[in-house]
Amino acid sequence: MIESSPRQRTLVLAICCMSLLIVSLDNTVLNVALPTMRRELHASVSGLQWTIDAYTLVLASLLMLAGSTADRIGRRKVFVAGLVLFTLGSALCSLAPSLDWLVAFRMVQAVGGAMLNPVAMSIITNTFTEPAARARAIGAWGAVAGISMAAGPLIGGVLVDTVGWRSIFWLNLPIGLAALVLTLRYIPESRAARPRRPDPVGQVLVMALLGTVTYAIIEAPAVGPGSPLIVGCAVVAVASLVGLLVYEPRREEPLIDFRFFRSAPFSGATVIAVSAFAGLAGFLFLNTLYLQDVRGLDALDAGLYMLPMAALTFLFAPVSGRMVAARGPRLPLLVAGVCMGASGLLFAVFRAETSTPLLFAGYMLFGLGFGMVNAPVTNTAVSGMPRSQAGVAAAIASTSRQTGSTLGVAVVGSVLASGMTDTADFAAATGPAWWIITVCGLLVLVVGAATSGPWARATAERTARALDPASARTPADA
Repeated sequence: MIESSPRQRTLVLAICCMSLLIVSLDNTVLNVALPTMRRELHASVSGLQWTIDAYTLVLASLLMLAGSTADRIGRRKVFVAGLVLFTLGSALCSLAPSLDWLVAFRMVQAVGGAMLNPVAMSIITNTFTEPAARARAIGAWGAVAGISMAAGPLIGGVLVDTVGWRSIFWLNLPIGLAALVLTLRYIPESRAARPRRPDPVGQVLVMALLGTVTYAIIEAPAVGPGSPLIVGCAVVAVASLVGLLVYEPRREEPLIDFRFFRSAPFSGATVIAVSAFAGLAGFLFLNTLYLQDVRGLDALDAGLYMLPMAALTFLFAPVSGRMVAARGPRLPLLVAGVCMGASGLLFAVFRAETSTPLLFAGYMLFGLGFGMVNAPVTNTAVSGMPRSQAGVAAAIASTSRQTGSTLGVAVVGSVLASGMTDTADFAAATGPAWWIITVCGLLVLVVGAATSGPWARATAERTARALDPASARTPADA
């Protein structure tokens, strides 16, 4: 626990929010730059997928490891290392001579990013120990994520049109360096009283599973699903999954405690996080390419077109948080599922991209729906968990978000690549992809309804008692 003055606590929150800003802004800015990067680097659709998925895949694989390492050796140490790596990776990305080097440098960025967000949240929760102050701090944290989504397309559009795509990575340098200096000056060191032991075998199995699945999905359209490479990836993925299911339950402190999934709210939050963020990643990927490659907009105009979606996400994220606090996660999840599913249907059935009013309606529906998702997912993930396990549950939920983003770009991009022969066929080629995004929204609706009622809460209480009988009377959502 960190004891500090109100001024220092405010500075700590500001520094942590700076780290979230550069990590979140990086992907939203990058999406707008994809068509320009495609032309200048002579990249294929799968190449564009890797510029995003190389980042989210590494991030998803290392989030839990970074959090537990910070608890063990010191949160400030890991946070500083993350800032250095992320800033260095950004500088290298701006200098990348080819697509392959860009993908490699994005992975360096991701290693740093994995050390930032979960560790920053841990620093915040240990700095703001009073529940109301902590809630306000986490609310400010969430608002920064909304700002990054709203500002990203505009900032990216301005930079790409005026300076070039490499400048989007320069944006991280002054913010990263400022955060580094302020961290060294103002953030005190802290560690967990009883840190979790490392689980290198579990970590390797998680990385092998996510990596082979993602690689197979992205590369299958080019080499064929029956090629030895894709079959080999499938074999490694299955073996990794079996290894996790056999090995992890035998550890006293596993990387992934499968007992968590006995809680219906926790299992539901995991599925919802994967579905919602897969839908978002696929939505952004398709629309960025459509607006610039098919409609012929420049990067700035494309960012302006997507502003209604980002603005509604920003506006409704705090509304969702208040609804969760007042009435629980059920209503926000239902609204999110209906709106995201309806948006997907507008594109899948009514070809919303061919009509500007329908296009904006689809953007606004998706933005409203996605804005309602984050608060109930976080709440539902830790609902009923004992406080001693709430941090681990939240880390798995964060990993689910990044896994969803990775799979969304991989699946939607591969469907697009399979059906597209030239830009004239873009609208027809995106039909199956829009149905996938629609299904993601429906999963949010159905799973949210099924895992937020009295039966689901009872399973969470039973899971809490099984995980930590001593603290079962003080669950994380109490």
